[in-house]
Amino acid sequence: MAGVPAVRAAESFKLNYIMGSAMYGNLPLETVLQETPKTGAKHLDVWPKKHGSQREEMDEIGHEKVMALLEKYGVKLACITRYDLGPFKLQDELPIAKKFGANLIVTGSGGPKGLQGEELKKAVKDFVEQMKPHAASAAEHDIKILIENHSNSLIFEPDSLRWLAEYSQGMSLDIIFAPYHLPQDPELIARLIRDLGNRIRLLCAWQYGKGCMKPMPKDEELEQMPGRGPLDFKPLLKAMKDVSYDGWTQIFMHPTPRGIPILPTAEETTAEINRSRSYLDGLLTSI
Repeated sequence: MAGVPAVRAAESFKLNYIMGSAMYGNLPLETVLQETPKTGAKHLDVWPKKHGSQREEMDEIGHEKVMALLEKYGVKLACITRYDLGPFKLQDELPIAKKFGANLIVTGSGGPKGLQGEELKKAVKDFVEQMKPHAASAAEHDIKILIENHSNSLIFEPDSLRWLAEYSQGMSLDIIFAPYHLPQDPELIARLIRDLGNRIRLLCAWQYGKGCMKPMPKDEELEQMPGRGPLDFKPLLKAMKDVSYDGWTQIFMHPTPRGIPILPTAEETTAEINRSRSYLDGLLTSI
């Protein structure tokens, strides 16, 4: 803002929360919209099966009804997650996202996986080249495609993220950043946030904890949540503040099996999200 000193602007840094519908599993879209403002978010990232069912529900009940529900609960659709489509099959989703005013679509990079060094660097460069027509189409719809650093995929390790950011400059192609898939070293993650800066457009407040790939007691599964598991989020938040991060923050975890709420009821799920939000906001006050 013109006339506001930089120091004052830095002091006012806060997280812009967006709710991921997958946190509520296959509960109805209206239930998710009802709960979203209670989590401190006014914007929604809608997920398809198997993690949620709200994206399919949008088509089933009709887009006009969805728009009416969004208005009723004071929520805006800002993002659509489509890992199921992958990075090269988003053409039909772009006009739908634009129709709702969403300007982000999240997906993964796919393979090849397990590459290192120069071989990885070349593969990332080739991937970006393949993405050029898709990113150009996204730009025509005022949408950015976000690629997650996901295990068992091309974009996974820190260097692959750095090369993605380098090679895709000027494209409508940015990053969704998932600490869960990185070494659980807060200083390493913080350095990477500083390196990538605002090429990160959505940051998942999500840690590894005890993982998410097998059944376990609920209190252990919940260690993926900020403030539950061992990862110290303070260095991450400090890095976000240092780069004046202005993208979205999504409190996140995966339940087992996929498609269920993270806790049995919508109310319990909302309370757990707010528990993590209090942890993150509390850390910010000390930075």
